[in-house]
Amino acid sequence: MSAATVESRVREALGAITQPRHVRDLVVDSEGGVTFTFVLTTGDAASLARRARKAVEGVAGVSSVKMSVVDSLEGGPSLRSGQAARPSSPAAPPPPPTADEMPALGKVLAISSGKGGVGKSTVSANLAAALAREGHRVGLMDADIYGPNIPRMFGRHDKPEVQGGKIQPLEAHGVKLMSLGFIVERDAPAIWRGPIIMKIIGQFLKDVAWGELDYFLVDLPPGTGDAQLSLTQIVRLHGAIIVTTPQEMAVGDSLRGAKMFERVGIGVVGIVENMSYFVCPHCHTRSDVFLTGGGARLAAELGVPLLGQVPLQAGMAELADQGEPIVVSQPDSPAGVALRDLARTVGARTAHLTAALPITGAPR
Repeated sequence: MSAATVESRVREALGAITQPRHVRDLVVDSEGGVTFTFVLTTGDAASLARRARKAVEGVAGVSSVKMSVVDSLEGGPSLRSGQAARPSSPAAPPPPPTADEMPALGKVLAISSGKGGVGKSTVSANLAAALAREGHRVGLMDADIYGPNIPRMFGRHDKPEVQGGKIQPLEAHGVKLMSLGFIVERDAPAIWRGPIIMKIIGQFLKDVAWGELDYFLVDLPPGTGDAQLSLTQIVRLHGAIIVTTPQEMAVGDSLRGAKMFERVGIGVVGIVENMSYFVCPHCHTRSDVFLTGGGARLAAELGVPLLGQVPLQAGMAELADQGEPIVVSQPDSPAGVALRDLARTVGARTAHLTAALPITGAPR
């Protein structure tokens, strides 16, 4: 079958569910490989891109599909290949939405860090798995739009199904999971502005069949950007857990992250110090690889508890790459014990928390 024929069929399939403005730079090679850019606007459901990809995969003659998703400002001109967008008059920003209380999700906790590289996703994944091993019903939402790592850490890479209009979360190690990494290509960059990020987070919260949970953890991207503010404006949180390492640079960045939550009326449950120390697997001697006490100093400055100190451990990264949280694969190792203790501490500290209503007039 010729590339031109396949391309015609692909365009017909896309035309049945999309508008011309949605598809750019469509190319079909001689082997049936399809590449195109999907333009998602704030007026579109985030699931539209997934539906488009599925439609193309179902076309006879298509051997592979590579789709990049970008966003376009709502109400702006259509963007086609080779066409420049004309500037439009800036619209007044809409009022921030009112955060909803979602009691079916149980305790809603944001896992945050001031900077990347401190092991926030590792803590999130193991905390979720440890809570599940304690018998709790747990959901973990990967809100790290720009670097979703939860699929790899749980060994799940398949596409979620839609049943009855609801996205079905994937499950591993007793934890229900949802991540952008389940939907887009692994190497597809997320070139999205704030409104699209808010739409995705809103859909992950409200359009996923989470069921009845005891704990709902949200793994946030580093920093204090759109994802953090969007989360606080969509759902009422019970609190935030701040992950840091002992170094002063990480502590300073984490302090800013904690202050952001305080500014929008979300309490900080406590601090987790990751990569706190190293235990030799042979002689069992404890060594402080980095400067010590950073997590304790941050907790003292914020007036919150130090929830736990998680050690460095050889082989932990390899297990994460294999989709095996350390609390599952090596629960009695130093890191496994520390993370299981963390889960019990978080459970005790959050047992009587009520969902916070963000402060009116908080940053958008």
